[in-house]
Amino acid sequence: MLRLMRDHASSWLIKFLLGAIVIVFVFWGVGSFRAQRSARIARVNGEPITNEAYRQEYNQLIEQLRQNFGGRLTDDMLEMFQVKQQALNRLIDRRLMLQEAERLHFSVADRELAGAIQRMEVFQQAGVFNSRIYQSVLNRIRMTPEEFEIAQREAMLSEKLRNFITAHIKVSDQEALEWFNWQEAAVDIDYVCFESERYRDVAAGEEAVKTFFDQNRERYKTQPKRKARYLRFDLEAYRPQIQIDAEQIQEYYELHQEAFETPQQVEARHILRKLEPDAGAEAVEQQRQQALKIMALAREGGDFGQLAQEYSEGPTKAQGGYLGTFKRGTMVQPFEERAFEMAPGQISEPVRTRFGWHVIKVEKVHAASRLTLEEATAQIVEQLTDEGAKNLALDDAEAVYDDLFDAEDLVRVAQSRKLELVETDWFDRQGPMEGPADPKRLAALAFDLTLMEISEVQDFEDAYYLIQATAEMPAEIPDFETVREQVGADATLQLQKTKAREEAETFLAELKNGKTLQAAGAAFGVSPAATGFFKRNDTIPEVGLERDLTGQAFKLSPSKPLPDHVIEGQKGFYVIYLRERRQPAPEGFEAEKEQLKQRLLRQKQVQVFQTYLESLKERSEIVVEADFLGN
Repeated sequence: MLRLMRDHASSWLIKFLLGAIVIVFVFWGVGSFRAQRSARIARVNGEPITNEAYRQEYNQLIEQLRQNFGGRLTDDMLEMFQVKQQALNRLIDRRLMLQEAERLHFSVADRELAGAIQRMEVFQQAGVFNSRIYQSVLNRIRMTPEEFEIAQREAMLSEKLRNFITAHIKVSDQEALEWFNWQEAAVDIDYVCFESERYRDVAAGEEAVKTFFDQNRERYKTQPKRKARYLRFDLEAYRPQIQIDAEQIQEYYELHQEAFETPQQVEARHILRKLEPDAGAEAVEQQRQQALKIMALAREGGDFGQLAQEYSEGPTKAQGGYLGTFKRGTMVQPFEERAFEMAPGQISEPVRTRFGWHVIKVEKVHAASRLTLEEATAQIVEQLTDEGAKNLALDDAEAVYDDLFDAEDLVRVAQSRKLELVETDWFDRQGPMEGPADPKRLAALAFDLTLMEISEVQDFEDAYYLIQATAEMPAEIPDFETVREQVGADATLQLQKTKAREEAETFLAELKNGKTLQAAGAAFGVSPAATGFFKRNDTIPEVGLERDLTGQAFKLSPSKPLPDHVIEGQKGFYVIYLRERRQPAPEGFEAEKEQLKQRLLRQKQVQVFQTYLESLKERSEIVVEADFLGN
């Protein structure tokens, strides 16, 4: 992605543009390497879905998983997530939505389309649509206005269909209240954890280790490996070719003035007196009185930092309440509004936010500023040089790509153009030991290719790549001796876990027979602990994120304070006992009702629209090419 797009990478609008745009290249030549890429893979009511569109969707899903799981992403995980099926389903859904919008005679008038595009901030200057910026942005993402407008029209049609199907959906106050009571309920439990580490005297013998290996052979399967070769178009090599003149600098400065602006900023400290979201009126007033006392001490000359260390209940307590320098849009609204009204050295009256009562001291106010053209010139030259180098590198990479007609051409084209073709050694999904700056991404791309297939041009930020998978080593189960040490450790751990489970179950049985936690704990050499109150979506204090434990805790009641069975967690096996269950205060619901109703409305709309899509599929003719998903 070019520099302008990176500048706007955090904008939801740019993400929308990139997600909505699908460019299909049509290549001529039956049976050629390029023609295979654009082959039809499915039909939806007679309309084709091309392999090119599928590959783009598939790569987006792989990239999302790679970002979530990093080096832990394996072939087994890809199979579990059914990535191929997901990618195909998305394309089918998209095609069905457009067909249904057409059947219902939805349309997007040219004036409506133009208005939507003109309102996009990325195409505006000083709040007004600028045709020069529009053309510039499209040039940078290599789209013509016609291509972009087709994509935008299709997105608007799909949105009209979605709005039509979901317009009747409502959320009542009662639905929101029931959800609030479920979500905001809290429990306080006692627990005992039987950890496997307690049983260090338990160890697996030789026969048990061999048996464990025989029963769990798949567990020790090696990762598949591949070899690849690639061409790298390094941006640094193209930078010396870029010449920037004064007119280009002036134009860039005029079009990107916001990039050279520094908004007003405030440097501040605060003292927080915390409140729970569902705190009652008495607790609110009590904390307000505490905040007033602290404010008085500060205004009488007390050291604000020391007062924060003594009285604050916020995370910056140890730093004397220091928040650093921040701009508008960073802090919660009431806090921010008050801070930006204050002068340096001023101490505020208590300010209420959803976190509690704050006493604020502004240390400095930094006025808004803008770099002059002269001050910004070096930065602009750097920006334009980066963009120019990236454009040249991409042009060369695409020119090479356009020369490829079969799998052997990468070597031929590299030789004819005197380009260095890098050959890797064997690598797994962590990538080659030497080579690209992002070896995991190269590995993900190489594993996605069929053998000898050549990738499209890939942007690695510092360079463009063309990648070819050249060999593969399938996963295999090693012989026992190779992994004996690991198998021994795993077999021993399993025995220790079994022992921990058995003692936890015996402990639970003792409680059900009438023993107290303290008495049973003394007999087993364990000490019960209390969590304090936590909600369904909270991390359990002193325990961590344990979904099964949380689920079981909220099934308990005063008449049934013990679970039916022990609960396996990350640290061991838990036995829990309900101390108290607390329902949220009604005034907390009133404060969050509208926001909660909006959230529930979005959830219901998604569910209803998904059901509608499923019904469309049932009424449609969807044909997937034979063996496609098996390839």
